[in-house]
Amino acid sequence: MVRKTKEEAQETRRAILDAAEIVFQENGVSHTSLAEIAKAAGVTRGAVYWHFANKAALFHALTERVIGPLEERLAEMQSSEQGNPVDRLRDLTLYFIDRMVNDPRFFRILEISWHKCEYVGEMAAIRDTHLECGSRFLAISEDGFRLAQQRGFLPSSLDPRCAAMGLIAVMDGLIVNWTLDRTLFPLGSYGPLIVDAYLAGLRVEVLQGL
Repeated sequence: MVRKTKEEAQETRRAILDAAEIVFQENGVSHTSLAEIAKAAGVTRGAVYWHFANKAALFHALTERVIGPLEERLAEMQSSEQGNPVDRLRDLTLYFIDRMVNDPRFFRILEISWHKCEYVGEMAAIRDTHLECGSRFLAISEDGFRLAQQRGFLPSSLDPRCAAMGLIAVMDGLIVNWTLDRTLFPLGSYGPLIVDAYLAGLRVEVLQGL
């Protein structure tokens, strides 16, 4: 009986998260109440509050269930000690692009995060979480480029932090523009070409002082 109750609670939680994704995407986070999410999920408002203290906690849970696999990829990349680290960074960025194109849930969360959420008030804590995640990817990318440089895969003139910031700028530009208008360009085919062009450019020796 206890196990069934836990299973029912998890099912209710999933229903709330699924409904929140749709309602947030349609109306934006600031214009959505927990009561509206409860109605869309077919549960009481009390059930929502039983699982989530507030809207920020709910939104955090939404992002966690799609970002988790990406964090796992980051951990795998950090544990690898062989080969060219740039190849692993490329694999990670292409994995991200693939999920954006082929995973509707991943797309919804990124669209909400970029375009339909104001990070003020109770949502300010979510902004801090996103900044922390971005800083972690920046640090991992910088370390990867530096290690690739030490192993001779990249020129000595390269600034690893600059390369890492450039990769983030490329990805952010692709994702922001594509989530605004998916008819603008085919992310699935353009994305890898643009990422590869950027990474290939890093292998060119840059003359200092120009």
